Amino acid sequence: MGDYIISCCSTADVTKEYLQEKNIEYICFHYYLDGKEYKDDLFQSMSPQDFYQAMVDGAMTKTSQVNAEAFTEYFKGFLEQGKDVIHLTLSSGISGVLNSARIAADEVNEQYPDNKVVVIDSLTASAGYGLFMDKLADLRDQGYSFDELVKWAEDNIQNQNTWFFTTDLTFFIRGGRISKVSGWFGTALNICPLLNVNDEGKLIPRQKCRGKKMVKKAALAAVSERIASGADYDENIFITHSVCYEDAREMADMLEEAFPCMKEKIRIFDIGPTIGAHTGPGTVAIGFWGKKKEK
Repeated sequence: MGDYIISCCSTADVTKEYLQEKNIEYICFHYYLDGKEYKDDLFQSMSPQDFYQAMVDGAMTKTSQVNAEAFTEYFKGFLEQGKDVIHLTLSSGISGVLNSARIAADEVNEQYPDNKVVVIDSLTASAGYGLFMDKLADLRDQGYSFDELVKWAEDNIQNQNTWFFTTDLTFFIRGGRISKVSGWFGTALNICPLLNVNDEGKLIPRQKCRGKKMVKKAALAAVSERIASGADYDENIFITHSVCYEDAREMADMLEEAFPCMKEKIRIFDIGPTIGAHTGPGTVAIGFWGKKKEK
């Protein structure tokens, strides 16, 4: 195992136990419910059910990224132990947290010249972000040096694919990502959008599907088209969901049947409060390794 730290933001949407198992450090975003501030601590202080039920009950949500001061103190804790740090941030196409992390890295790299912090833009979120950290942990454990792992991460960012679908437009409408008129027609017609994270790390609508069954088929087709090795795919796939485990489990079953050579059974996690505050319940995300994302 390399003598350095790999680190992420809480928006990788995996569990605290998973991060401990993989020896991955993390820093927490914050979120608000009706003005009350909470730490996005991987659902340690609030359950997914309680969080999403509060949204359904009408609680107003807001999220807050990690600021430069918090990153500075966080990075210092590792540098003072003589450790180097590789930190992957939530996509710059979704959040401004990359800038905060890089400001902090520049500051601590001057203060601790014998060690270094490298900040990398993951250009992804949720299931794809968690999968990225999973791969980095495996490569570190295989003996990759600090510089080798940094290069691998930078070289493979565009191969990390993340697709989302939602079966509930309520919070996309509330957040202004879908107009009220379009949302009304979409709800009436049982439209389930299929989206993906593009090469700039932005969430882009790709298809409008009629109902859960059709959007899951479309998601399977999208993953199958993007995985160059086809049924021989031997990497992992991660799935995250916002209190719709049955949809996530059915999607996982479909993918496991299509890709029987995967290293492990698909891991299913909850979408955390930072991402979930914008999607609401009913969203499923799929992270996998595939073809380079196109412009």
